[in-house]
Amino acid sequence: MEKYPGHALACKFYLNGGICSLEIGPVMFGKHDEKGQLIPALNELVCLAIPRRVYTQSHIENVAEVFERVVKERQNARGYKIIWEPSFLRSFTAKFEPVIP
Repeated sequence: MEKYPGHALACKFYLNGGICSLEIGPVMFGKHDEKGQLIPALNELVCLAIPRRVYTQSHIENVAEVFERVVKERQNARGYKIIWEPSFLRSFTAKFEPVIP
């Protein structure tokens, strides 16, 4: 069972401050072998697109505050598991649920 830490981090950013981000890693590029086991992507990244002409200094300060809050709460972070995925482009339409420790 995968926990998809990049996806979990992107969810934490959104749930803690409404910050939209994107996981670039196993959810987007992971593949399954013949046995159905996940072959993970090489990197686990989270992308945050900041359009510089739209956001003000206060927006960026809010992003920094949310990041700080997420870092402080990292011990309580839970991963996610995929409960449904399409045959292709799963990063757009897969359904997840939190992993309960």
